[in-house]
This record gives sequence, C-alpha cells and structure tokens, in this order.
Amino acid sequence: MSSAESANIVSANIKDVVRQKYGEAALRVKSGGSSCCGDAASTCCANPITSNLYDPTQAGQVPEEAVLASLGCGNPTALAELKLGETVLDLGSGGGIDVLLSARRVGPTGKAYGLDMTDEMLALANENKRKAGVGNVEFLKGEIENIPLPDNSIDVIISNCVINLSADKDKVLREAFRLLKPGGRFAVSDVVTSGEIQPEIRQNVLAWVGCIAGALEENAYRSKLAAAGFEQVEIEPTRIYRAEDAREFLSGQGIDVDALAPQVDGKFFSASIHAVKPNRSRQACCAPTCRQ
Repeated sequence: MSSAESANIVSANIKDVVRQKYGEAALRVKSGGSSCCGDAASTCCANPITSNLYDPTQAGQVPEEAVLASLGCGNPTALAELKLGETVLDLGSGGGIDVLLSARRVGPTGKAYGLDMTDEMLALANENKRKAGVGNVEFLKGEIENIPLPDNSIDVIISNCVINLSADKDKVLREAFRLLKPGGRFAVSDVVTSGEIQPEIRQNVLAWVGCIAGALEENAYRSKLAAAGFEQVEIEPTRIYRAEDAREFLSGQGIDVDALAPQVDGKFFSASIHAVKPNRSRQACCAPTCRQ
C-alpha cells in the first residue's frame, strides 16, 4: 500500500469518528441534553475548553439548543471584527451558534454560511435558524477539505475548534485561501500546542478532549498558513490549559495526572488565529517610470 493510500485511509477513519461523535452530540441536544453528555448537569460539561465561551448577551441572541450544541474552544465571532454587508463562512458550523451570531453582525445586507458534514448537526442548525428567525443564513453540507463555494466569494472565514480535527490541514487552509476575496480575513479559534508533545501524551490527553490530539504546534500552524499563501499571521492564546484543569477527566480514565503534569502543563492552549489573503487586485506596473 502506498503512503498516499495509507493517508487516505487514516483521513477516512478520522472523518468517520468525528461524524459519529458530532452526530451523537446533536441528537443529545435534540433530546434535551447537552452536546458533551446526556445530562446537562453532569461534571463532563464543566470541561474548561468548551465552557463559558459566550457571554449572556450573545447566548441570549440564539436558541438555547445552539448554545448547548457548541463544542468549540473559543468565540471567533467576538474576534473576527465582522462588518455590515460582509459574507462569512463558518467551517464546521455544528448547531449553528457562530453562524447565527455572525448573521446578526453582518446584518441583512450580509450573508452567513455554515458548512458541516454531519446530517444530524445540519438538521439541528436549520431548526435553530428557524427559531432564530434570521434570513441571511445558509447551511451547506460538505467537508472542510472540499468546500462547495466558488473562488473569491467570502470576506471572512471563521471556525471554532474544527480545523484541528482534519487529517489534511494543509488542504483545509488552501481551500480557505481559495475562497477568500483578496484582502479577506481568516479568523478562527483552535487548540494549539507550544513545543513538542510526545505521541503517547497526546493519546492520554485525548481522554480529556478529542480535539487536542490533532492540535498543531504553534510554529507549524504559522508555517502552514504561510505555505497556503496567507500573510499577517497572528496566533494569540485565549485560554492556557493547566494539568489541574484536566485532573477530573484524566483521573476518571485511570491516568496518573501528577506524573503527566510536567509534560502537559501550559503546553496546550486555545488561540485566536488571524491571517489575511493578500490583496493582489492592483495591476502589475510595467512602465519604465513606474515605482514598485
């Protein structure tokens, strides 16, 4: 088997796991629970990565089910500086919370798209759209590695702890670059690592929260964005995770947190990641007197 074939199998397996996980999360919300567990009062819902991301004012602007379905690690709508009339795309939109919030920010002259590959999440998102009564929203079925929208059609791309789930992050970033208009902005929340993390540590922390296992190292994220064509790359931590944050989750998996602590403490963090697609719309100047 070739390396390309092996990579395709790994990618397909990851997508199957993600599709199942998020499909089950959507069904739990529709049955009255939360995305992380069947009982909204359960301790699993106190996960420091996914909790308290939206202030009460924002939460009050969308249906409760959209808040309960959130499995993000940040609040990209609060960081993207959206403007009236802009077109926004949320990669991996889940129950639709960031799409619905974006739609209100860009106003009726703007448009907010959500992209998700999970039928159950898309059904929940469309129900939340109906409850919210917003008309400038459209949810699309698709994968973030192959986005069903034309080149240069989006002003801002947002995402909330989804890109780390992809087995082909380079392709995701190339797709984002393709879709953005010249001068368009990439503004996502994602889990990032600082320094080298041993593979066995990633697998242990996977018991805490799945998105950490695929998190990119900070400099690798910068390099991949630059390779895709982005400029003005900024990665700013928004939440730094300590071993103590994971104690309850890891202990429940039979993991010695005290032994693990020195290798994970402060090395995983949620980040606001910003980049810009260069504006190359100006014609290249060829006259002898032209100044570059």
